[in-house]
Amino acid sequence: MKKDTHPDYHMITVAMTDGTTYQTRSTYGAEGDTLTLDIDPTTHPAWTGGTGALLDRGGRVSRFKKKYDGLGV
Repeated sequence: MKKDTHPDYHMITVAMTDGTTYQTRSTYGAEGDTLTLDIDPTTHPAWTGGTGALLDRGGRVSRFKKKYDGLGV
């Protein structure tokens, strides 16, 4: 096996949006660094049951809805 092909795997701290933290092993940063999350399972609508707004400025979603609008599904 080749040497130095794998990244350094070390302990970091992950800070959730509600202020809680936990330790895990990762290749992020350096030993002891803190990864601060902007979105996590406590705030993301996919896990909290909230409604997410789909932002589309006349792009793919709009064209898809227009194309299949008459199907009545």
